[in-house]
Amino acid sequence: MIVEQNGTIGILGGGQLGRMLATAAAELGLKTIIYCPEKTAPAFDVASDHIIASYTDETALKKLADAADAITYEFENVPVEAVNFLTTLGAIVRPGAKALSMAQDRLYEKEFVNKIGAATAAYHPVDDLASLKTGLDKVGRPAILKTRRLGYDGKGQTRITTEDADLSGAYEEAIAFAWDEVGAAPSILEGFVPFVCEISIIGARGADGDVKLYDPAQNVHKNGILATSTLPAKVSDDTADKARAVARRMLDELDYVGVIGVEFFVLESGDVIVNEYAPRVHNSGHWTQDACAISQFEQHIRAVAGWPLGDPARHSNAVMENLIGDDVHQWRALATEPQACVHLYGKREARPGRKMGHVTRITAR
Repeated sequence: MIVEQNGTIGILGGGQLGRMLATAAAELGLKTIIYCPEKTAPAFDVASDHIIASYTDETALKKLADAADAITYEFENVPVEAVNFLTTLGAIVRPGAKALSMAQDRLYEKEFVNKIGAATAAYHPVDDLASLKTGLDKVGRPAILKTRRLGYDGKGQTRITTEDADLSGAYEEAIAFAWDEVGAAPSILEGFVPFVCEISIIGARGADGDVKLYDPAQNVHKNGILATSTLPAKVSDDTADKARAVARRMLDELDYVGVIGVEFFVLESGDVIVNEYAPRVHNSGHWTQDACAISQFEQHIRAVAGWPLGDPARHSNAVMENLIGDDVHQWRALATEPQACVHLYGKREARPGRKMGHVTRITAR
């Protein structure tokens, strides 16, 4: 199925990623309908239409299915049930429920990554304090305890670092505190990875199975939130190829259609460990808007619409910096910088930890 000119793409979610997808669609002559429960959302400003409703509202979902030629989602916490319901109505949803459901559960995600022959940190499922203790014996300390579901940007996770002896009581207290921090919810314990840097691969797979992969970005996180993505990454060609190979296997195994973001830890040996993947356009791919002829957002719309994928080649070096919270108030100064491309998300309130925009500084290769 190909969405023709003046066709309509439905987007589940109304955040900044939906906003940038809607803008990319408009540049290709396509209309968009944003579907989300929020009464005000950044994507509404640039979309052709919107529907305000719960993701479980079947009447509203049917309205979306009737209006859209193809549907996608802009964040991974859209209920899988919504995607399944849309599919039963005959709607084309890309990527589908398989990739979404896998990404929503960190345990299933890790098992999938291992199944396709890629490495992950050591991990152990945690359902109670007893299994948390067993997991610590298995993966060691330091370790990170993460909720299996609904975690992003450092939310739903906590670090366990204490090496104190049991008789001090510190070990038991640390375990109990960590379990409380994740809300005593089903979780996964991940062992520490001695990485030298973090990279990500933005990949895309078309409806015809064609795969395009962007250059790896080198990422720095602060307080669990992406701070910068730098191109080119300071990794060897061999390391970059290893990461690309994993992303390609992932796309094919999931029968994926659309853009995916895959995060990796790079070891001193040059090998890569998969951290996680996101079944959507990704924050670490924002640099593609200014350093490539075809951005990740256009690439995703092309895939969802059944169009041929574009060339992902990078024409410039780039450093993308997220504008978090009050950082957005620097926009006037940023707007005067040569070769600085400012992207603001139109959010009404700057809050600590909230992504308000980004700036990409480009230089010649």
